[in-house]
Amino acid sequence: MATQAQAQEATTSADHGADALVDATHGESLGETHAGTEAHSEVFPPFDPSTFPSQLLWLAITFAALYFVLSKLALPRITRVLEDRKAIIDGDIAAADASRQKTDAAIAAYEAALASAKAKAQTIANQSRDAIQADIAAKRGAVEADLAGKLTEAEGRIAATKSEALTHVDEIAAETAQTVVVQLLGDVPSESVRAAVAKASKE
Repeated sequence: MATQAQAQEATTSADHGADALVDATHGESLGETHAGTEAHSEVFPPFDPSTFPSQLLWLAITFAALYFVLSKLALPRITRVLEDRKAIIDGDIAAADASRQKTDAAIAAYEAALASAKAKAQTIANQSRDAIQADIAAKRGAVEADLAGKLTEAEGRIAATKSEALTHVDEIAAETAQTVVVQLLGDVPSESVRAAVAKASKE
């Protein structure tokens, strides 16, 4: 009985020792793991040299995928957009050039029409001035001829009136002289008085 009890105690103590050894070993491994984790956590993962190969691999994969997507999807659309925009710009430039040419042609035609209108207006003005001057000259000639005729007629009438007046003057003078002579000298023949007056008027 004593032997069995000692054996059980020895077994129990051996179990306790084994458990203590296991606990110590586990504690050391946990400590090493924690220390390794702390050592690894001190380095930023992208800057960790141990991750460089995987980072380079993923970089190459990402670049290849991005290049494929851009070359197959984005770049053709961008190219089409640029080509469409270039075509629109070229069309706008061509339309602007055509409009400019039309504007230049319209300005040239307007200037030519304006010059022609000025020339026609000048010609019409010259013709009108010449016609007016000719009309004025004709009317002036007619008026001058009319005035000359009237002047000649008036001069004729004046001459006739003067002649008639002179004739009457002689008669009046003769009658006056005869009256005076009659009052002074008495009865004198009228023919003698008229002859004397005529002789006096001629002198």
